[in-house]
This record gives sequence, structure tokens and C-alpha cells, in this order.
Amino acid sequence: MSGSHESGGFAALRGRLQDAAATFAGGPDALEGILLGMVDDVDRAAREPLEIFPVCHHSPASALAMARRLREKQPKVVYLELCEDMAPLLTELRNCRLPVAVQAFAGELDGFPAEWAPLSVVAPITEASAEYQAIAYALDTPGVELVLVDRSSDHVFQWDRRGERAQQSPADDDAAPPAEGEAALHGEAVGVEIGDLRPRFAELEEHLLRHGKVRHWSEWWHQFVEVPLGDSDHDTYRQVMFLIGSLFRRLAPGDGDRVRVDEDRERYMWTRMREHLAATGTDPEDCLYVCGAFHAASRVEEFGVHGGTDTFTISPRTATTWRYGLIPSSHAAIEAQFGLASGSVSIAATEWAKSLKRTRVQPYRLAGQAGGRKTPAKKTAGRRTAAAVVTVPEPEQPGADRLSGFLRRPPVLDRLDEAELLGWSVDIVRAARRNGYLASTADAIAVFETSILLAGMRDRAKPTPYDFQDAAVTCIEKDSVPGRRDVRRLVEIMMGGDRIGQVGYESLPPLARDVYDRLAPLELKLQQRGVQRALLDLASRPELRACSDLLWMLRRLLPHGAARPIMGERRLGERSIQESWDLALGTHQRALIELGYEGVSIEQVLEQRLRREAYAPQATTAAVLAAVEDATLYLDSRRLADELGTHALKVLATERSVDGAPEVLRRVRGLLAYYRTHEPVLPQWIEAFTKAGYAHYCTLLPTAFRDEDATVGQVAAMLGFLFGMESLALSLGCDRTQLELAVAQSHPDDPSKTALLWAAQVQLGTLSRAELRARCAGLLDNPLVVPAYPRYLSGFVHALEPVPGLADVVVEAVSNAFGRLPDEVLLPWLPLLITTLRSGAADLAPLLIREAGRIFPARLAALDAWVPPWRAPQTDPFAARRSRPEPDGPRGAALLPSHPATCDAVAELLGCTEGWSAAGAAPVPPGVALLAAHPAACDAVAGLLGCDGEWAAAGPSSPGTALTVRHPVTARALESLLAGA
Repeated sequence: MSGSHESGGFAALRGRLQDAAATFAGGPDALEGILLGMVDDVDRAAREPLEIFPVCHHSPASALAMARRLREKQPKVVYLELCEDMAPLLTELRNCRLPVAVQAFAGELDGFPAEWAPLSVVAPITEASAEYQAIAYALDTPGVELVLVDRSSDHVFQWDRRGERAQQSPADDDAAPPAEGEAALHGEAVGVEIGDLRPRFAELEEHLLRHGKVRHWSEWWHQFVEVPLGDSDHDTYRQVMFLIGSLFRRLAPGDGDRVRVDEDRERYMWTRMREHLAATGTDPEDCLYVCGAFHAASRVEEFGVHGGTDTFTISPRTATTWRYGLIPSSHAAIEAQFGLASGSVSIAATEWAKSLKRTRVQPYRLAGQAGGRKTPAKKTAGRRTAAAVVTVPEPEQPGADRLSGFLRRPPVLDRLDEAELLGWSVDIVRAARRNGYLASTADAIAVFETSILLAGMRDRAKPTPYDFQDAAVTCIEKDSVPGRRDVRRLVEIMMGGDRIGQVGYESLPPLARDVYDRLAPLELKLQQRGVQRALLDLASRPELRACSDLLWMLRRLLPHGAARPIMGERRLGERSIQESWDLALGTHQRALIELGYEGVSIEQVLEQRLRREAYAPQATTAAVLAAVEDATLYLDSRRLADELGTHALKVLATERSVDGAPEVLRRVRGLLAYYRTHEPVLPQWIEAFTKAGYAHYCTLLPTAFRDEDATVGQVAAMLGFLFGMESLALSLGCDRTQLELAVAQSHPDDPSKTALLWAAQVQLGTLSRAELRARCAGLLDNPLVVPAYPRYLSGFVHALEPVPGLADVVVEAVSNAFGRLPDEVLLPWLPLLITTLRSGAADLAPLLIREAGRIFPARLAALDAWVPPWRAPQTDPFAARRSRPEPDGPRGAALLPSHPATCDAVAELLGCTEGWSAAGAAPVPPGVALLAAHPAACDAVAGLLGCDGEWAAAGPSSPGTALTVRHPVTARALESLLAGA
């Protein structure tokens, strides 16, 4: 580089900088090295045979200079600083309304830590950006090749040191809160920007902001870079951007990881460009390299087409499968992603439109780009001619010094555009009144004058949009904001608003297109932003059932608000006949697109997610049963439900706690009720689950009663499973002795669990209701136990889950508590009772209230004379019946002769032809005719019993009983058996 000091075109600038360093620093020191090094960086980049075009991301000045240069040079190859694996997506930009973001997404990782999943990289693109001008030129100009040369999305995370940083320093508690609304369109993706140009030296940025009399970096860049470079020629623009990039690079602090990544990116890009030049034989003079100004001032050995060729090896990608697509973006999302000031991107878009009108430069735009203005062909041709006349500069010697003249030139003072400022003032007052502010014409005048005053205080002749924003806040903003938007936000909207992009139908993944196609019968414009109401009358239009099924699946997969049911519900075994939905698929288009990375249909994605949730390492039995329920509810897939249900058995066998018992009980009850009413037989897995669960919870029951971490609600859920599934479990071969032994081995210390154990003993029959009432009365009689009595009642309330028949006992216990507990114990317990019923037993409260309504009098007047049932004298309800003599004849015998027609009809149906017996005839013992018809059977039984005797002859006066049994004992035994049958 020493030779270039003397022979380069920047010798005069070097001399002046040396003199300045000697004057300010008193001699050669680090300042001289920094200043001369910056000039060397500019000289080196300007003399590179492959033209480097430095840019700043989302900069109107860079976009304007790019459009001019492309029309002047017409390069054959454009190298762009963008992830090389995103190239196939750029052609789809013509189907979108900008801004949008190019996204690379990986859900299943291979080669990265599993806790990083999912990985996402986004590169937002706006119309007022240099990269879009380069893309539009390359894609719509025949014979031009666009080559992306930056590291791949896989390398973005290969070079990430997040794991090491997390181990070295704990998380920052004061970190910025997550973005909301439109600022969260990019989600948690890693942003990739072309031209990150911001000081990395905090003291330098603070110095620039203080002396520039601005509030944030975006305002400084607009005032001191965008405006001066807006009308500059190509060489001046390049050299100024090279200088700024070199300044920020040389004054960057020693962040080793960040510097290493930056230098590796530069090595990567120059290696890719040399590989392409060697493979195609393209002349570097016909190429243009578009990169950030920070990377343009690189000092790595691989810099330039003649740099080192064997000094850097590109590592291979991992086996992670990446999926690519376009997602909608917004100005607010870009600002949140890259730490820009609120409203800066919208202001940049406004400045871009004003610059195009002022300079008459014709920008490049993709053919068929959505959301653009169509210009007549004749006017377009005239503008191109005018633009060519204005923008084509005179031939200059390559590498000529333009910095000296730019740095010595005094700032150009823009004249005050009173008409524009006055229009802004009127518009902001109109917008403020529309949003609830009490603004008037006087406020418009105040805003106008204050804007000029603030600009003068900040050494500006023309107020900038930032000056106007501060003036509007000062003059209109009051103590509180009457609506949803404050004055600062109103100014941002007035300056262009938060423009939100949209991905066109043709550029959507197959899944998203399939969703829109299947919802077409709703006849709604679902790609538009905002909420739309869909009404589905499934009874009169059965073809809408497919739309209903799809909407329920979208509700399961998409964020809250994308598909929200207003009327109708879907539960196991239930289907609505009418539904109403609020749909915002256009607002949540990014989430719908990301679903397309996981599969080609919504059913496939839902099945994959259910499997992922069920087979997750931390999956619980309740989670697996929830997946079974969703598979039945949304997919109606018996195959998947059986598979996940079988897996639930394995998960249940590995659990050693009862944390999920309430959820398991609720879901098993629902599934069992569904299968009993909709299937001819129960699935094999649910029978096996019932048996395994019965044995599992019997084993854990004694431990759960003693475990302090197990709540009374969890133990009650265990008992609810055991008692509720007992009949099915016993029919499948389980032994009730397991449950009896488990209850007998339970010895809780907690009062609430003790009450729960008593309820279980009542259910098993080992404890009578009278004994339970006596124990409750004994608790109230013991002054040492009275303070703990409310906890016993809490246990009784939870006991209604496994033993709902104890509702009357619980009402009695609560009533006794209100009647006998002292106020110092009762009053503090009342909030606990209410919270217990609300949180842990909300579904049991109706049962308790219904039982109380049955017991207590319905009218206030009857309350004084009312005696509680548990205080009334106990009588035997069956004593009167037992005292009455039994009737001689069989019951109901008097009813049959009274209505003979009924009996005759039944006899005819049964084929009986004997007819009615004569009145007054002796009753014939049942089964006598059977004995006479089959005497061998009677003889055999008589032989077994050791009875002797002969058959007697039948008398004529006793038909049916004429055969006197020679075995009277046997006959009486058989008659009693037959009578019982």
C-alpha cells in the first residue's frame, strides 16, 4: 500500500489529513493512522477492477444512485450480498406487493442443537432499496445474470455463537420486550440486511447525535448522508460511502466474534465471485458487486479479483433440510428487526418518491409487480430520455479524488417549502381531530411555526419530517391520549404509514394455495388484511362442512385470531348446524406460509404436529391423550388415534407422579363416552389403558396420600378414575382387592386428604354414613381440631369428584360449619372456600348447589320452622311395610281378570291356548306340569337327596295336582326353585 500513497489519486487528500492530524494531535499518532488508513481503504476499493457499489439498507439515496448506475453501465453480471440459497425465490417477487421478506426456514435440525429449533432467516426487501433495483434490473433485462454471493442460511447458524454466549453470560433481565402487532411480522427470525451501516462504537454514535442535534441514528443519517448524497454523481457517492464504511470499521470496538463473522463473510463473497468469474470467463469490467459499505472497505487477504485464492475454504452445509418462501413484511417489522427509529422506513419511502419526482430518474420495477402505478409507454420513454440526459456524467478518470471537493463543500441549504410544511400542519390537525384530540386551526399554525423554530435551533433551514414530528407532539399532544394512536404515530401514518406487504397467490406454497381454494365456497376475499365474518349454515348447505372442518383445523394450528369461532363449537360426538367465524388469514399470512414448510396439506401438518407432541421426550399422559382427542376431533382418524392411544399406555407406565391425574381423568372420560356412543365395541387401546390405569393408580394411591407435593385435587382425580372406571376395569379382569388394599394402606396427615380418604371408605363400604357423620361431629366438638375443620371441608368438596353420592353429607358438613364454627375461624375460611370452588372444583359447584336446593326450604317463611334432615328423628321407612300381612295370592293376580284383553293379547303372542282357569279353582303350583312331563329328572334328584316314596295317582278333583309326589321333599324343593325362576 505504500506505493499507492504517492501515486494514487488521493495524494492531496492524504496531505491535508496529515496536516490536520498534526494540528489537532500535536504530532503523528493513532489519529493520523486512522485518517490515512481510511483514505487507503477508499483508494483500494475505488481501484478494484470489479466495480464495487456500496449501499446502506433501505436508503433512498443508495436506491437512486443504483438506478442511475445500472442505466449507465448496463452490467452483464450483478453480484448481490444476499444468502446464496435464496436465489430461486427472487423471481416470485413480481407476484407480491412490497415490502416482503425472503425466508429460509428449518423445523427439523440435523447438525445444530435441538433447542435452537426452529431456525429462520429473513431478508426484507422494500421498493426504496438498492437491492430491489438490482434484482429488478437483472431479472427483467435479457442477458443479465444475478448471482447471490453471501453465505447460505445454513452458514448463518454455523457461524453463530449463541450457545457460547449463553454459557458465558446470563440472560439480560432488561431485554427489550417482544414486538407486537405489525412489528412482529418476522417473528423470531434472524434478519439479514444488505448494508448494515451504523457505528459500532457507542461513544462515536453519541458524539455524532449530540453534535448533529438529532435524537437517533436514523435522523442523523437522513440529515447528513441521505440529503447531501441525493443529487451527487456516481464517483462521489461511491467514495463517500467507502469513507463512511471505513470509518465505522476502524472505530469498531474489539468484538472478536462479530469481526470474525464479518471477515468470514467477506472472504466467502469474494471466493464465490472469483469462482463464478473463472467458471464463466466473464470480464470483471462487465460486472457490478452490490454490498454494504461496511464490507466494501474490507482489508481481508481475499479482497478483490486478484486476492488470495487458497487462503479460505468454505465449509460444507449441515444435513438440515431448509425450506424457502416469501412472507409479508412491513415497515414496522423492518424497524423492529434492525433497531431503527419508529417511522424511519416510512419516511425513507416518502423521500424515495420525492427524489424520483425531483430528479426524474426512472427506477427499475419487476414486470407485473403488484401494487405499483402503471405509467403510459410514451411518458415512460420520455422520462427515460430525460433521465439519461440528467444522470449520465462526464467521463472521469477511474479513482479520481472526489472526496476532497465533497468534504470542503459547504452544506447546501434547502429553501423552506412553505406550501409543503403548511400542508403537513393542516393534515396532522385533521388527523388529530379525527382521533379524538381537541385540535384547531390555531394548533396548525403553532405546528407550522414550531417546526421552523426547531429547524433553526438545529442549524437547518428546512424542517425535516423529524422536526415536524417533534413540533406536532409539542403543540397537539396533551396529558393523555384520547384514542388508540398518539400524535407521533399519526405523523408516521401521515408520512406514508406502515406499509404492509402481501405475498401473491402464485408465490404461496402449495398448502396455502390449497387452503384458499378449499375456502373458496365462502365467497370471501381471504387474502385481504382485516377481519371478515363468515356465516356457515351447514343444514341448508352441506357442502360447507368441508370448509367447517378446515376452519377448525386452522384454529388448531394458526395463532389466536386467524380463525376465531363466534358461534358453534366442536366437541367429541357433537357437530354444529350453524357456525359463524371471524377470519383474518390475510393478517396472519406469514403463519399460514410457514405451515406450508411443514407439508403439502393441512391434514398432513396437523398429523405431524400431533405425532411430534405425543412422542416428545417431555410428553405426559395427558398430552398424549389430548393428541388422541384432537386426532379424533379434527382428522376423524381411527388409525392415528389407536396409534397414539397405544403410546399413551407406554407413557403412563413411566410416570411416577400424579400431577396430570385431573387432566387424564377428564380426557379418558370424554373419550370413553364418545366410543361408547359412536363405536360398536371399545377400541382395544382404551380397554388396555383402563386396566393399566386402574393398576397404576392403585399402586400410587398410598404414596399420593402421604406426598406433600400431591394436591388434594390430584388425589381426588385418582380416586375418580378408580371409582369411575371400576365397572369397566372389573369386567376386563381387574381385582377390586387392589383398590381395597390401596385404601387400607393410605394414612394421610393432611386434613383435606383425610376427609378424602373417609369418602373413599364410604364408597367402598368400609365406613357407613352414620360413622362419617359421627366423625364430622367429633371434629366440631374437639376445640383443638376446630381451626383445621375448614380444611376437612375442602377435602369433602373435592370428594364429590369420585363420590358424587356424598353431596348431602357435604351440604350437612358445610351447614354445621356455618352454624357452629366461631367467627375467627369461619370468616378467614370463606375466601378459601370460594377460591377452592372456583379454581379446583368449579364443575362440582352445581352438584353442591343442586343438593343444597333440594334440602333447604324454597321460601324464607318456611325457614323458621324448618328442621334439617340430619337433625330429624331417624325412622325406618320400611317398618310399616314389614308390619302388613303378605297377601295370599300372587301380586297382581287381581289386575289380570280385570283387564282380560291385555292378557289375551299377550297369550296370543306367546302361543298359549290353555285359556282362563275356572273361578274359585285351587291355585296350581308353578312347575307341577313340568314334573309330571319329566319324571326321570325328579327321580334323579330324589336319589341324590336320599328320598324314598312312590308317585301318587291324580285325583279327578285336582287337575294339575292329581299326581301326588312320592318324594314330597324333592317336589317342594323343585317347586320353590321353579317359583323363584
